[in-house]
This record gives sequence, C-alpha cells and structure tokens, in this order.
Amino acid sequence: MFKSLIFFVRFFLFWLLFFAIDRFLFIFIFHKKLRSIALSEKLASFYHALRLDLSITAYLAVVPLFIFLYWFWKNNKTVNFNWLSIYNTTLIVIFSLISVINFNIYREWGSKINEKVFSFVINTPNEALASSASSPLILTVLICMLLVVTGIYLNHQIIKKRIQFYNGPFWQKMVITVLILVLNFLCIRGGLGVAPNNQSMAYFSRYQILNHAALNTEWNLISTLLTASKTNENPYLFMDQKHADESVSNLYKVENDSSIAILTTKKPNIVLFILESFTVDLTKTLGNEQGITPNFDRLTTEGILFTNIYAAGNRTDKGLIATLTGFPTLGIGNIVNWPEKMQKLPAISQKLLQNGYQTSFYYGGESEFDNYKAFILSHDYQRLVDKNSFDKKDMNSKWGAYDEVVFNKQITEIKQAKQPFFSTILSLTNHEPFELQGNYKFGDENNIDKFKSTAYYTDSCINAYLTAAKKQEWYKNTLFIFVADHGHIYPKNKYDIFEPERYQIPLLFYGEVIKKEYRGKNIDFTGSQQDIAATLLAQLNIPSKDFVWSKNLLNPNTKHFAFFTWDDGLGFVNDKHCVTFENVGKTILHNNQPDKHKETNNILTLGKSYLQSVYQKFIKL
Repeated sequence: MFKSLIFFVRFFLFWLLFFAIDRFLFIFIFHKKLRSIALSEKLASFYHALRLDLSITAYLAVVPLFIFLYWFWKNNKTVNFNWLSIYNTTLIVIFSLISVINFNIYREWGSKINEKVFSFVINTPNEALASSASSPLILTVLICMLLVVTGIYLNHQIIKKRIQFYNGPFWQKMVITVLILVLNFLCIRGGLGVAPNNQSMAYFSRYQILNHAALNTEWNLISTLLTASKTNENPYLFMDQKHADESVSNLYKVENDSSIAILTTKKPNIVLFILESFTVDLTKTLGNEQGITPNFDRLTTEGILFTNIYAAGNRTDKGLIATLTGFPTLGIGNIVNWPEKMQKLPAISQKLLQNGYQTSFYYGGESEFDNYKAFILSHDYQRLVDKNSFDKKDMNSKWGAYDEVVFNKQITEIKQAKQPFFSTILSLTNHEPFELQGNYKFGDENNIDKFKSTAYYTDSCINAYLTAAKKQEWYKNTLFIFVADHGHIYPKNKYDIFEPERYQIPLLFYGEVIKKEYRGKNIDFTGSQQDIAATLLAQLNIPSKDFVWSKNLLNPNTKHFAFFTWDDGLGFVNDKHCVTFENVGKTILHNNQPDKHKETNNILTLGKSYLQSVYQKFIKL
C-alpha cells in the first residue's frame, strides 16, 4: 500500500528538477553579473531555494492529491493517470512563459516578475509593448522552447502514469491519508516554525541577484498577485493629493539648520539596540515604575534621553522598518510584505557602509519572520546572525536564543570587526509568552508579572553587555543607541491600541563619544523612532536627504510631531495635542483637548494628509 506513495515522490522530484533548471538558466543568463561571486555561493542558491520550491510544488500537488485519495479509498484496482500529463504539460508551458518574461523583466528592472507587470500591460499597453521591443527575441524563444521540451521530456520519464491501488485495513488507509495531507500542508506552509513561508525564506546572500535566483519565480508572482489589491489603490483618500503632499512637505521644512553637535568624533562605532516591547512604562524615569529597569534608568542620567518619542506602529516589523529606514507605517499592512518595494527604501546600514562602516545584524530568532531577512540582506548588512548561527542548546525559548546569548555573541564577534562598525541588535526575550530559564523577578502568576520579569532580564543583559564592552578597546569610540521596537499594553494594562500612551517608547544616546556637557540631558520635544536616521546621520555629517520621512531631533528648528498607525487607524501628536482616528468608522477615538475644535481639526487633517501621502508613496515604489 505504501508503494503507491512513490507517485508523490516522483511528482515532487519532477517539479523540483524543473525549478532547478529554471534557476540554472537564470544564473547562466546573468552570469556576467555573477563573475566575482564564488561558485559555492552560486550553488547555495539551489539549496536555499528548496523551501519555496517545495511550497509551490505542494500547491500544484493539491489537485492530484485529492484525485489520488479518491481512488485510494476505492476498491483494489489499477488506475490510469494519463490526465496528469496534460495537467503538468499545461503548467510547464505556463511556467516556461513566465520564466522567459521574468528573465527579460529582470534585465530591465532588476526585480522578478510581479503583479506590476500585469498592471503595466493592462494600464499602459503601448509602453509595455515598447519596453518589450528591447528584449532579445531569438534568445527568449530558444529558452522558452528549451524549458518546454525539457519539462515535457522529464515529465514523461519521471511521472508514473499507472498506479496500482491495494486493499488494506481501514486504520492503515487513514494513517496514509493523514500523513499525505499533513506533509503537503507542511510543505505549503514551510514547516512547523514560527514564520510561515515568505520571500525571506529564499534570501541568504549579500548579493541581491543570488537572493532573486533562489526566490521561486512562480511563488513570488502568485504572492504579489494575491496582495496586489493592497498596493494598487490608496484606501486613504481624504483630500486632494496635492494638498496632502504640501501639508506633509511643510512638516519637514526647516528654516535653518542649527543642529547641536553632541559627539566628540564624526566616525564613532555605533551599536543600535532595538529592544522588544521596551515601552516607557517599564522605566522609573519615564513611566514611574520602580525596579523593572534599574540599569536603563541609570544610563539615562549619563546619556541623552529623548523623553517624548513614539513608535511608528504596534509590531516589531513596523518598528524595525521605521527605525532603520525612517519610513512610516501604512495603516493596513506593512511594507515588509512587499520585498520588491521594501528594497527600494534607503537604510542607515546602506549609508554607513558607503561611508566606510562594517555592518552587522544580530537577532536570536527566525530572521525569515515577517521578511526581516529580505530587508537585512537587501540593505547592506554584511553579516547576519540569527537562530541558525547558534547551537541547539541555546534555542531555549519559543522565539529563539535568549538576549544574554545574543548579546554575548555580538560582543565576542565585534572584536574582530574593522572599525568603524555599525551593529544592530534586535532583542526578543521580552516577547510573548515572556519565557525565562531562571527565576522570574516579579513572579510568573500572570502575564503582567512575567512581562515585567522578562523586561528586568533584558535590562540586566544590557548592563552585562556594557560592563563587558567597557573592557574593549573600541568602547571609548562607540555610540550606543537604545530604542524600543514598539510600546505595549503591559505593565500598566490600561492603554488601548488607539491611545497614544501605548506608543510611547524611550530613545537614548549613550557613550563616551558624547560630549560631557550633553550627558544627562533630556530632550523633551515630540518625535518618532523614524527620526533616528536623520538625527544620527546629521551627527556623522552624512547627507540624509533620501530619508524624506525622518527629521533631525537635534536641530532646534525641526517641527515637533509624531505619526503612528495601527490596523486602519492613525494617530498624530505634537508637543501639546494628540488625536487618534479610526478609518473604518471615521471616528475620533482619542483627543486630549476636545474643547479646542479648530486645533483638533487641524491636527486630524495633518494626520490624514500624512497617511494619504505615505500610502501614495508606497504605491509608487
């Protein structure tokens, strides 16, 4: 009975071979761009492609699977599966056409075929025809024919046409049925891990072309088509687009640049800590909570603390992008779900690499989660350390390695880095379900106590890290930046998703490279984690004009405001006034000065303008 399962082994083998041939042709066509890359790394693209190749194959297997199971539960007999040749041949022809279109699209655009191509053809057919005229016609036809002929030949040789089904006991048939369904589902999803399949699963190299080679063409196309409805129309059309853009532009106009220079050097090392759920409410300094973050509170008396900073959103993926690129959140969705758009954003890491910095990113979890890896590898981080870089014994929590392990690895490896370096550390222990190996400082009877305990643990890891760093020769020339990825309902457990307090986070610049006269200073005007990019680059005398959504917090003439979103809602806040708005019900949910009607209307209009403009920018990326 189990012999009949060879049918699926053959089916998967055939499609994996077909995708491998397609990938080989992609590498062959663009071999000139790959000359300087080692053969081993080129070959690695075939390995890293397997997860998405298996996923799309499992999708293709759904129809044969249910027909197979139908006959499997019938009486003992031999069944002809000749129809499968027609099924596969049809797909071979379609996929071959997609592949040759992809080759030509990639030659022109540097990105894989996606929903934009169909939009381009439908909306501007003349321009699409003109663009295609530059494609090498003969080579295109030859490659298409090669893929079709090779695919049909392999299909004939590998796929089994006749299957003998045998009778067996009910329990045995049930076991096989469950086994097939579960295995196919796991292939579609990508396993039992936290992160389901996404484009990041194929990303592995600092060379973007190899990441694109590993990314299954058909899987990527289907994924972008399914999300196209969220990228072609702006759901936030509150006003005339020109008026919205002008309002936002005025927010970033600065009469004159009188930035404060806080550093003793223009090329310090930089270690950026993005701390999981490290809301202001955990601190004594800003949240009046005693004993949860004693080390961080001490650091605030020795560095520059920005006391009125807001997270751009309510999740790590949003905070990561906002912090590293200065790009705002979108309300519904996040740009990490569209790697083709995401890779067009500028990032701090790119600017610093261009200016002689060594770059690295450390995270104890799955970097594929929410497409983090796609962002990291496409934005010039030269080294990525994630859960795959640690021993199994260190994977002791649901999300991966504990903060202590990650921080220790970074400080051990950074000794070998050429200075100046820029190293980003994304913590994770302070994430649900708030797990710890040792004792819970505040107990573990409820989530609030566990949250406070994991925050206390992360705070202790920061202290241990800095204690060890002070013994390193690079320490005196290093700027440490601490910021949360987003706020949290805990530990106070009273701020709803639409309340501004939910988004308040600490931002601290710390280190001996800060001039003594600025240590212990508080900067109280309103800003966002988006503003880290422009603020930091200004201190390094690196132009930040590409970061159009980021402002310099150390320029007294900068306008004071922050913008944040949650699912289909927005908040806009300045030094005195905050309004949050829910778009579905068109309702103001929070207004800290309800009696000031004119000011409320003005700030709400600014918030709407901001969301409309940023989403329009996202569409055009």
